[in-house]
Amino acid sequence: MSWRNDRKQKEDGPEWPNDENGKPVSPVFLTHVHGGPLDMELTLNLLQAYGIPYTCEYPNNGLFGQLIMGYPPGGMEVYVPETMLEDAQNILSADVVEDGETIDN
Repeated sequence: MSWRNDRKQKEDGPEWPNDENGKPVSPVFLTHVHGGPLDMELTLNLLQAYGIPYTCEYPNNGLFGQLIMGYPPGGMEVYVPETMLEDAQNILSADVVEDGETIDN
């Protein structure tokens, strides 16, 4: 698994964008993911699939819990670049449509 507890980007993931001055864009809170490791990995992989870089923090002794239980029991807070927040929110709130299905409005 690819747990990160610092503000470094994943080496094989999308690059963190820079602002017009060449400095990294500020990270902003996207969501808190509860549940087990599958929920956490699904969220991170979905963001990565759409080219949105992220960084994570683990509240409430998350890294210690990860060591003991294999995942952070307090969940994970996901942060994305400020300039990509709306896109990330739309991706995580989208409905899943299987092949052959249509979306009824």
